[in-house]
Amino acid sequence: MTRKISFQGELGANSHIACRAVRPDYEPLPCPTFEDAFAAVSEGAASLAMIPIENSTAGRVADVHHLLPESGLYIVAEHFEPIRHQLVAPRGATLAGLKRVRSHPQALGQCRKTLREMGLTPIKTVDTAGAAREVAELNDPSEGALASSLAAEVYGLDVLKADMADQHHNTTRFILLAPEPDDAERGSGPCVTSFVFRVRNVPAALYKALGGFATNGVNMTKLESYLVEGSFSASQFYADVEGHPDDRNVQLALQELKFFSAELTVLGVYPAHPYRKTAATA
Repeated sequence: MTRKISFQGELGANSHIACRAVRPDYEPLPCPTFEDAFAAVSEGAASLAMIPIENSTAGRVADVHHLLPESGLYIVAEHFEPIRHQLVAPRGATLAGLKRVRSHPQALGQCRKTLREMGLTPIKTVDTAGAAREVAELNDPSEGALASSLAAEVYGLDVLKADMADQHHNTTRFILLAPEPDDAERGSGPCVTSFVFRVRNVPAALYKALGGFATNGVNMTKLESYLVEGSFSASQFYADVEGHPDDRNVQLALQELKFFSAELTVLGVYPAHPYRKTAATA
């Protein structure tokens, strides 16, 4: 078995940090795009993929919801990683001399207010660690990046200002993907069931499809829609619910959903990360 874990970005990216937290014994495999990270698992170059799906400040990560159902991969775990964006720059640079800051659009969005208050111009790049590498190569004291402490260490940069995020609760939810399902056993503890569906083209189909979750007492923690196949009328929905498909209430809710859906695909049944309980009581 290939003991590699793929992720989008370069060494030092937040996804790399998540890989080390969840699978420290796996070799990280950096990939230029999310498509490449998915393909690495599908093609056997890696056995797992670590993919960010949403952030507590900036919302969902673009493209992932489109790629996930088409990938043929399965969610086998989730991980919540606190994100600490550091303002990094070449050795000897100062805050006073800094003019521009490079980073991934998600990172720039998570630090938007702070950057504006500091009078710094944001420059979009492919990922946070790549921005750190570019700044190191430029070696220009007016150019900085938003990146992790790990990226600063990898590329030999100074941290000029720590914890740049506008919100202190800034956290990214990652999902761990595998080529085969590895569903959590019923009764083994709190779990999450993730699935995608398309409702039938009948009046009030979505209302009726989701009614089973309410009547059966199933907590739906996430529901997002997005257009598919270039159509403005065909929406696909991604959802997370608490519970196992073999739980009677979840089973009944999914049966009702399936009745009103043209398609229903379960993406994974996996243990709920402890962060969920912490966030619920915060």
